[in-house]
Formats: sequence, structure tokens, C-alpha cells
Amino acid sequence: MKYSLSNDTWDRHEIEAAHEVIESRYFTMGKNVKQYEEDFAAKFGSKYAVMSNSGSSANLLMMAALVYSGRLKKGDEVLVTAVSWSTTYFPVSQMGLKLRFVDINLQTLNVDTDALESAVTDKTKAVMAVNLLGNPNEFDKIQEICAKHNLILLEDNCESMGATYNGKAAGSFGLMGTFSTYYSHHLCTMEGGVTITDDEEIYHYMLSIRSHGWTRHLPENSGIYKKLDDPFYESFNFIMPGFNIRPLEIEAAVGIEQLKKLDGFVVQRRKNAEIFKKRISEETAFLTQKEIGASSWFGFAVILPERIKGKRDAFTDALRANKIEVRPIVAGNFAKQKALGFLDYSISGDLTNADYIHDNGFFVGNHSVEMEDNINLLIDVLKSVKC
Repeated sequence: MKYSLSNDTWDRHEIEAAHEVIESRYFTMGKNVKQYEEDFAAKFGSKYAVMSNSGSSANLLMMAALVYSGRLKKGDEVLVTAVSWSTTYFPVSQMGLKLRFVDINLQTLNVDTDALESAVTDKTKAVMAVNLLGNPNEFDKIQEICAKHNLILLEDNCESMGATYNGKAAGSFGLMGTFSTYYSHHLCTMEGGVTITDDEEIYHYMLSIRSHGWTRHLPENSGIYKKLDDPFYESFNFIMPGFNIRPLEIEAAVGIEQLKKLDGFVVQRRKNAEIFKKRISEETAFLTQKEIGASSWFGFAVILPERIKGKRDAFTDALRANKIEVRPIVAGNFAKQKALGFLDYSISGDLTNADYIHDNGFFVGNHSVEMEDNINLLIDVLKSVKC
């Protein structure tokens, strides 16, 4: 592709780190995972970080910890934005909780905070705030809503590593926050995810759930289970239903090196975004995402205005013809997806804005390297389409 969705951010440091793991012959849940978790928690201002095998699993771990700790119970309602990736929603349902969809703000593409408060019912117990395409939410308002209605705030920050709101890292505003290091994200460990929290009890639940629900990885002084003085018994002792969502040492070793580069990656992404915003503003035919706080610019959203709505195919066809990778804005309005038929859910009000971007929006990638030529190509192709 002339203009791909993402770029390769590895150099010799990641390759050497991977080789060291291979030569060690120790492949899962060792010193590298421990070091990466410590580095990650420190980077994002959290007490605890738990690495898992994907950002999807990070969300599953978050929801399971809430249910098994008794913070939520099956049937409780979780408010979710109507525009996000599938793994925002599936773990909520998989843990027996009910989804309640809320419309987005058409400018920011994050949840509409007025609609969010209107969506609260007597069954609502939590809010899953999704920071979309690098853009943090209006957390002052969301925290106010959560405090007013006694709701647990959670963050799906898988697309927004490095973003900040009022100087605080996105992903660190809620009881838990999740991150992804899949290939196309800000950092790449091939596959990988992290869940952070300041809550020690929740942290211990996650340590157990990540590894089958056993006690082996719990500290001796854990408040959720007192270990017996019998390492043979405790090696295979299960206290809750868990999963095998453990990460590999090679992923963590690569993550240690990648994390050192994050600040530089985000600075470059923001420079690219300034070029994109300037160029797209020259073309009054298009709308784009309004930044809240300091976005880490996962990608660049393009939304058709009313006067050319319904013409998206002409633009996406032209982009592909010019070797520019293009995708829907995440999954569009997820309430339109067939998979919803398997989930327990309700919809609050009309999802008018989510519907609009579902039919009239798309996004292209942002990279961790300079890409002015790519952005100029993008604008030239958009300008060439006659509607």
C-alpha cells in the first residue's frame, strides 16, 4: 500500500529482546512479564498492571474481576457508547451483564455525555467509557455523572494509549482501564493487552482469573484468599472460574522496549495530526474528529457532511484505487451488527449520530513516523472525487 493503516515500529532492540527470550527457553509469565507490568503501571500512574494476551482479554479480565469480586452481579446494566470495537461489548455480555447503548457526539465521536446521563436507569451500575481513535473523553462530566448515580467508571483505552485529559493519562480515570498492543496500535507486541487499577483487591482477582482462576500467582498476604502452607496443593488450587489469557515472555520483552519509545511515537502522531487537520480544513466538504484534551491520534476520521451524505462509496473506492487503506469508523454503530442478536441489551433513545457515521464515515491510519506525503495524497484523492 502507498498509505497503510499502520507502520512497523520495531528496530534491533525489539529483535534482540525477542532473541534473548528464545535463547532463555522460558516462554510464559516470567521476569519480562513482571518487568513490563511494573514499567507499564509506572508509565500510566497506576499502582498495578496486569498483562494479558490481547486488549480483548484485558477487557474480559476487567469485567470478570468486577463480577467475581461482587462489585457487579449478573443482570446489572453497563452503559456503553454505540460506536466501538466488538470487544468493548462482548466481555460485558459474556460475564452475564446487560449492555445499554448510548449515542455518540458527532464531533468528538465519543459518548454524548448528555445522552449518557439520560440513559441511567435503576439497573445501571457501571459506565464503560471508550476513548475512540486516540481521543479521550470528557472525564470531568463523566466522573460527575458516575458520582451522582453511584456508578463504577471503567475505561476501554485500547485505541488511545498516550492520550491525556487535563494532564492525566487516559485509561487511568476509572476503577480499571484497558490497553491494547496489537500490531496496528500505538505500541506493538504482536498481540497483547494490559489492565491497570489502583485497587489491590481487584488486582488480586485479575491475577487469579488470568491463569485459570487458580491461586498460584496470588501473593501470600492476599485479601481474597489465604494460601495454605503447601506449595504442592496451591499449585493446582482453583478458587473461581478463570481463563487462560496469559501473555508470552517474548511479547513482554518486546513491550519493555516499545514502552521506552511511546512518548516519541505520540509526539510524531500529533505532528501528523496537525498536518491532517490543516489540510482537511481546507476542504469544506469534510468533517473530522474534534479533539478533547490531548489525543494520541490513533487514526484520522473523515465524515461526509449533509450535502453529500450517502456518497461514501465514491470516496472509499477512490482511496482504495490509490492504494490508501480505509476502514469504517471502528465498527460503526454496533447496534446494527448481527452479533447483537446474541447479546442482552437495550438502547437508550435514538442513536442518530452513530447511525450517521455508520453510513457516512470512514478512517485512515496515522503512523509513528513522518507522513506528510501520505496526508497530501489523501487530500488530493478526496478532492478528486466528484459528487
